Amino acid sequence: MSITVFIQGRSGVTRWQPGKRWLLLPVLLLATGASLYQYTSTRFENQQASVDSERQARENQKREVLKLKDATESQLATLTAYVARMQAKITRLEALGQQVAQNYKLDDQFDFSAEAGVGGSSDLGTTIELSQLIDDMDKLAFRIDNNDTQLALLETVAANLHIDEERYVSGRPVSKGYLSSPYGLRNDPFTGRRTMHKGIDFAGSEGANVIATAGGVVTWAGDMFGYGQLVEVDHGNGLRTRYGHNKTLSVAVGDVVAKGEKIATMGSTGRSTGPHVHYEVLRSGQQIDPQKYVYRKAG
Repeated sequence: MSITVFIQGRSGVTRWQPGKRWLLLPVLLLATGASLYQYTSTRFENQQASVDSERQARENQKREVLKLKDATESQLATLTAYVARMQAKITRLEALGQQVAQNYKLDDQFDFSAEAGVGGSSDLGTTIELSQLIDDMDKLAFRIDNNDTQLALLETVAANLHIDEERYVSGRPVSKGYLSSPYGLRNDPFTGRRTMHKGIDFAGSEGANVIATAGGVVTWAGDMFGYGQLVEVDHGNGLRTRYGHNKTLSVAVGDVVAKGEKIATMGSTGRSTGPHVHYEVLRSGQQIDPQKYVYRKAG
């Protein structure tokens, strides 16, 4: 089969009959166009998938950033509230320390109300709230350290003052009772002869409380000839007190007792004619008249 093509030109009509190879050209053009379309379409689909993947990744990153922001804000809010509670507690502690200092008349030496001295530069950038929170925490830590130091010193001074007050011998060795025999010469209740009475007797009901007239360390708790059941307390500075003729003892040797603490119950043990407490004050091992200690004001 042959194809004849008539071509109109200026000089007339020319007949042209193509060869067989020209018949393949349309087929080749169609195949090339189809391949180009397939390539372009595949490339577009790949690019679109890449764009979608990038968009999804950005969305995921955005969600993570928002979650981190929310978590950070929540943590900052919690931390801020915690710092505020700590500041309130420190303020109450400072007030208590100041009150204690005033009670001991030491407020001119211990000032818990003064603002802690701090300094340093401040970055007022975008992190001003976080910087302020950190600065508050630094001030809080400084106040705690400062108060710890002052309270330790105050405790030492107050303890020494308290010890001095505790060791101050004063008052009666009984909460209920009456003076039945003073210090000095008297007729001995057993022999009737004039003898030296080296203490003061306080009579009362059997079993009544016997109390320490000052704080100190128990150096004797048991039976002693003539005294019956005796308690002896060393108050330091060469002063000791004795409490004789007790029914029962509430302390043992080595115990530390406070002023006004119960140390025994009233009885009539030893050389005694009835329930009473034989009370002695010794200075450097010698009995002295307890009367001035009994009737002097508490320190």
